[in-house]
Amino acid sequence: MALTRRQRRTAIRGTQYGVLLVVILVLVFATNWGDIQRGFFDLDAARQLFPDVLSVALVNTVKYTVLGFVFGLVLGLVLALMRLSSVPPYRWIATVYIEFFRGVPALLVFLAFGFGVPIAFHIRFTTLSTVVVALGLVGAAYMAETIRAGIQAVPTGQMEAARSLGMSQLRAMVSIVIPQAFRIVLPPLTNELILLAKDSSLVYLLGLTGTEYELTKYGRDAMNTVQSMTPLIVAGLCYLIITIPLSYLSRYLERRTGGKSKRGLEVLS
Repeated sequence: MALTRRQRRTAIRGTQYGVLLVVILVLVFATNWGDIQRGFFDLDAARQLFPDVLSVALVNTVKYTVLGFVFGLVLGLVLALMRLSSVPPYRWIATVYIEFFRGVPALLVFLAFGFGVPIAFHIRFTTLSTVVVALGLVGAAYMAETIRAGIQAVPTGQMEAARSLGMSQLRAMVSIVIPQAFRIVLPPLTNELILLAKDSSLVYLLGLTGTEYELTKYGRDAMNTVQSMTPLIVAGLCYLIITIPLSYLSRYLERRTGGKSKRGLEVLS
């Protein structure tokens, strides 16, 4: 007797659950859990990381990320306004900058400012300034396009109404348009902050002192003293302390804006 469509769906779903259960049971009984525990979750090795992993590595990661984001946000706003300018050279400069820094890996930017620029111009940067500039330059290229989309998503009637009240174009842009644009682009800007937090791990290339370590460098060096991946697991969990709340914040802001951020970003397409 032929099965109905609903019965076929039920049978297929039951088969999938059965296969999944078999795979899980095979993994449970075939895995050497002692080796897993020693290789990834060594509690004695994890205890050795505290409190430095929080008071030094996590704090430095947050500091690098926030300062790089602030620098990138300011530069990104300037680039977005240049992209929207009626002056062609401004648009050309902003376009070249955005396409360049969106096209090259952040790794190259860190190497350039950590080693290339000091050699070429005989100047020295501190680790903090190198990280902030490198993160900011890369982040600004992405944030500029996000902010530009947000500005273009603000109804043109807002600018026209402000001008009819006697405001200059600059004052109307600063007082009326940009605040509304930022309300639209807050969720994607929060996502950019998450990306910068992860890109801050590239600071390990610069040759850090112990007080300058961020999470990835701290975890990597700690592996030299213990034969376990536990330090990297702890570092990863510390990254989650940063990124998970930001992810929830991004979703909350997206709900608060009523989907305007998605409509705003459609301007880019």
